Amino acid sequence: MKLTETGYTKEDIKGLVEKYMIDTYERFPMLAERAEDMYIYDENGEAYLDFYAGIAVNSAGNCNKKVVAAVKDQVDDIMHTFNYPYTIPQALLAEKICNAIGMDKIFFQNSGTEANEAMIKMARKYGVEKYGPTHYNIVTAKESFHGRSYGSMSATGQPDNGCQIGFKPMVPGFTYAEFNDLEAFKNAVTDDTIAIMVEPVQGEGGVHPATQEFLSGLRKLCDEKGMLLLLDEVQTGWCRTGAVMSYMNYGIKPDIVSMAKAMGGGMPIGAICATAEVAKAFTPGSHGTTFGGNPVSCAASLAEIGELLDRDLAGNAKKMGAYFMDKLKTLPHIKEVRGQGLLVGVEFDGTVNAVDVKHKCFEKKLLITAIGSSVVRMVPPLILTEEHCDKAAEIIREAVEELTA
Repeated sequence: MKLTETGYTKEDIKGLVEKYMIDTYERFPMLAERAEDMYIYDENGEAYLDFYAGIAVNSAGNCNKKVVAAVKDQVDDIMHTFNYPYTIPQALLAEKICNAIGMDKIFFQNSGTEANEAMIKMARKYGVEKYGPTHYNIVTAKESFHGRSYGSMSATGQPDNGCQIGFKPMVPGFTYAEFNDLEAFKNAVTDDTIAIMVEPVQGEGGVHPATQEFLSGLRKLCDEKGMLLLLDEVQTGWCRTGAVMSYMNYGIKPDIVSMAKAMGGGMPIGAICATAEVAKAFTPGSHGTTFGGNPVSCAASLAEIGELLDRDLAGNAKKMGAYFMDKLKTLPHIKEVRGQGLLVGVEFDGTVNAVDVKHKCFEKKLLITAIGSSVVRMVPPLILTEEHCDKAAEIIREAVEELTA
């Protein structure tokens, strides 16, 4: 829909949002009207270099042509049905995902939060049925972020975060340990612990990748204790980190993994994949969804994942991520550059505020985000080139220099 087709002005649209919407977002002063590949365009056709990709969603590029074509084709056939009939996109997508990541079973959801909620439910039911009614505790990491529903919010190890303030008490059954501290996790495990749940890279926690020792150690600990390893790959999954799934960078395999964001190419979809044994915990009536596995979303996902795999965008993420992080390390007032593939964080040394950098970059037509006052995070489409990296790094340099002049 184009602004010229509505009879409204940009200010009219802004006014409608302010009047009618419960708005919990800090809005950019732009109207996003069109998107393609590495750019988003406003109502005047001004191009913004997109290093946010709809929060790590548009990994094969904004409005990837094959994804758009798949959606249009599926809409003509069937847009939605309940999950009693078989549908072709759902079946083909289940096969493609399980084969691509080496898992046995999949359950489709609508979002990352719902995927994590399903993962928590499956683990707890598995523990209660196998070991007893009190065996449902899950250890998660401090500074983690797993979503905004009550289960996933309770798994989030940030008690002072706005996503938890005002919503307590949290769901019982979660304990928290320091990320990348294997001994802390071992000490947090009790006789009633059924699972350990972590992100391979903490995104909202400041872009901190797990160490090899930590993630391998958690896998070993879970094997020794008869516990499940749950990996939240909502943001890291589907080629973002230089491998199809981040856990492949570590040479391990989870018992359950959650995913969303990039798997839909812009359409809402999420899922959990599990081993055949653990998946048995979900039986008819124990879990369900109206829209999960929707034919249009599954068709989009099938096309998006095909693009990611066929074009080896994991390989490009690995190559461009290393190149981009090397460029960022040359910028002024940088304390640390860290990340995995094209999940990149830049921490400043305290002389500049990350939120100010974000806004200054927006003025210069670069879209990035900030985590707190010290870190900016970038998760661009995985189709980017060295030229895009050079342009983004130069804009950030200009922004920092102007803010510290």
